Amino acid sequence: MNPIADKSFEFAVRIYSLAKQVKNHGKEYDLSRQPLRASTSIGANIAEAVKAQSKADFVSKMAIALKEANETHYWLRLLYRIGLISADEHNSFCKEVNELISMLNAIGKTANPVRSTSC
Repeated sequence: MNPIADKSFEFAVRIYSLAKQVKNHGKEYDLSRQPLRASTSIGANIAEAVKAQSKADFVSKMAIALKEANETHYWLRLLYRIGLISADEHNSFCKEVNELISMLNAIGKTANPVRSTSC
């Protein structure tokens, strides 16, 4: 179907499981929700971009998805650093979010190429 939409959806499902695990172990409820919100927003914005009304709308939604992916990366780093997730979990999730970030960066460059001006 759509590789980035599929990948972002599956990533959100995995983050949901992680957030549930963190919450169920009596750990930080608020911190478990932050990566869940950011990660689900990645896919939601990609889904909106797929049905964008214009190229500008597409670029905007993909840029928001990229911001949310970067935010998810931040929360994963924090969860690891304060000991709420293991090194293996951190590495696995960061690998996935970094792949999404790379894909979103490539889409952004293709959809909105830098225009040079000449004299």
